[in-house]
Amino acid sequence: MEPFVTSDTDNPALSGLRARIARTWNDLSKSERAVCRVLSSTSAEHILYASAAELGTQSGTSNASVVRTLQKLGYSGLSHLKQEVAAPFSSSVSPEVRLKTRIEHIGQDLARIQQETWDEAASLIELARTSNDDDAYSAAITLLMRAESIYCYGLGASGIAAENLALRLRRTGLTTRRLSTDGFRLADEVMNLGAKDILVIFAPGRVTRDIDVLLDHAQLMGAGVILVTDELHDRLSSRVDTILTAPHTPTGLTSESLSAILISDVLVQGISAVAPDAALRSSQLLNDVRARLGY
Repeated sequence: MEPFVTSDTDNPALSGLRARIARTWNDLSKSERAVCRVLSSTSAEHILYASAAELGTQSGTSNASVVRTLQKLGYSGLSHLKQEVAAPFSSSVSPEVRLKTRIEHIGQDLARIQQETWDEAASLIELARTSNDDDAYSAAITLLMRAESIYCYGLGASGIAAENLALRLRRTGLTTRRLSTDGFRLADEVMNLGAKDILVIFAPGRVTRDIDVLLDHAQLMGAGVILVTDELHDRLSSRVDTILTAPHTPTGLTSESLSAILISDVLVQGISAVAPDAALRSSQLLNDVRARLGY
């Protein structure tokens, strides 16, 4: 196993956790201190896969005490802490090592596999829900509604979210296309991007050369940019119009695009609510074409 995964010093999130505990210690209750003792002596690997219930049992408290303690420390919940712990693990450890670690941790117990997968999904959804307020969604919806054309881009697993948004936006009546290539052919797909268009980029944690060029091209053309990301807020905030937070899976138990897909769904429903007549006309046209195709 890579040393920083379980090291007390090499994972910055663990150092940050212990610093928060030290600053808050005098204000903690007996049960909260018990939770902190477990958290401060737990490896990064264990935190990634532990549930609030497990940490509650280890500390002799409860899952509610764990969540309450984390919130007092400044985290929104356990998923928030996991996101911070996972950052160096996800970027520095190969997928094969992460997969091996996940298999070794979960084992072959189907009940446990099911429970941990659902637990992580629920935590990610809650973190995504609380990370984006109405103003962030409103800003993105306004940009999309005013666009002449919308271009949706996502690399790898993020492409699933980009495809979902492009498909569903088209069904509301908005002119939308999915940027489905990268590298050399990507130039063909964005050469007509204009000042009245919007580029939606799904980029959880890496700025690839393609993304860098897309951002530069959008700025050169005067097009607006909506960024859906987990880790790139600070790095890219000056180059985009608005940002929506899509927490990335810290363990690989759930789909990498889970929260991004749900954020796309919120945008689509928001647009349908703002312009119901257009959405209805588009839906009727779609069903008419399907009927003529025999569906």
